[in-house]
This record gives sequence, C-alpha cells and structure tokens, in this order.
Amino acid sequence: MIIVADSGSTKTSWLLLSDAGEKLIETSTEGLNPAVFPRDVLLSRVLSNKELIDNSEKIKTLHFFGAGCGTPKPSVIIAEVLQSIFINAKVIIKEDTEVAIMATTDNDPAIVCILGTGSNCSYFDGEKIHQRIVSLGYIIMDDASGNYFGKQLLKAYYFNQMPKELAQKFSENYNLDADFIKENLYRKSNPNTYLASLGHFIIDQKSHPFCQKIIKEGLQLFIDNQILQFENARQVPINFVGS
Repeated sequence: MIIVADSGSTKTSWLLLSDAGEKLIETSTEGLNPAVFPRDVLLSRVLSNKELIDNSEKIKTLHFFGAGCGTPKPSVIIAEVLQSIFINAKVIIKEDTEVAIMATTDNDPAIVCILGTGSNCSYFDGEKIHQRIVSLGYIIMDDASGNYFGKQLLKAYYFNQMPKELAQKFSENYNLDADFIKENLYRKSNPNTYLASLGHFIIDQKSHPFCQKIIKEGLQLFIDNQILQFENARQVPINFVGS
C-alpha cells in the first residue's frame, strides 16, 4: 500500500492507495506541522487515527507533503515520527509547495501561492522550485493567511476600531474574553490554528466594507512581500491553493 499525505497546521488529509494506484481509504488527522508542534504532539495526532494504525504495517511508501518541511530540522523530526509508526515504509518528506505545484501547473512555469493557516509563495520554472523567502512562521510572516486575519480581527476588536454591529456579531460567534484569548495565544500548544479559527469570521462577513478592507490589506502585503520577490511575476500565471 501507498500513502499520500497533504498536511498543514490545522489538518492533514491522508489517501491510502493500493500498489496499483486504486484509492482505498481517505481519512484525516489534525495538522502535522513539525516547525510548530513538538514531537509528542505529532506522534499522538497520527496515532489517534484508527484507519492509519490498522494499516500501518502494510504501507510500503509514504509521501508526506507538509507545511513546515522547507528546512532540514523539522523535516527530520516528522520523518522520524512517521517512520516509527509506518515501520515498513519508505518515508519521503517534501514541502507542501511541491504538491501545490503538481495540482496547479501541469509542469508549466508559474508562481504558486498557498493561503491556509499560514502562507507561502514559490516560483516553479517548469523543472525546479525557487523560493526567495525563508518562512519564519506565524508571528512574523504569514501575510493573508488564516492566522493573519484572525490576528487583525482581534486587534481591531480590542483597539475599538471594529464597527459596533460587526463587533457584536464577532462577540456572539466567538469567545472574546481576554483571559480565554491569552490562554489560547500564550499557554496552549497551537496559537496559529486558534488565530486561524477566528479568521473564518472575516470570510463569513466578507461583504462588509470593514472586512473587505482587512482582506485587501492582507492580500496587498502578500503580493508586496511574497509574489513581487520574483522579477517575472507579471509575466507568468499566479496560482493559489488553500483552505
């Protein structure tokens, strides 16, 4: 059997295939970003899925495309975690950008962007992937991502910049108690996914001018800081994937 996994910080999608390529099982776990989560969390999230564990010894090859796998250290961590579970498998770790390129380019040159819990951008020249920015994660980077928009909403709410009717809807849909927010931001293990969960509100209210302004500002930052790193950005297609 073969596994193909596509992982972000919030969710990992798993596809189990026969050796002939026939789809057998589709399943999911929580996100497995090795740049964000410690080894024990990564391990427990995979072990929580019965379908994966029941088939773990049957897997011969595991292709893992993941957020946070763009540098060696986290890639080694997730490889070791997966190898400890899928003991008979050849484990292949690649950055999530690679599967996004496969899904969108048909091997033609293009800029490929991922907007999910986090965000990134690469240029594919038809053969090789080029990246100008090394991601430093959700605190410093991730413009136009789910966690970016969640952060902007919290700031607007607490700085009293959000229109009253929108602030009321926001407080009705989310727990905006300051202690609860700080608990999720500074004490719990996945603040980036917590922030991204708040980002859903801005999509639900995207017709509101205030939300449109935040969305446009976030996208403009992403264009300026990521896409325009590439000199030919105006000459090639720009593809987006994400949640």
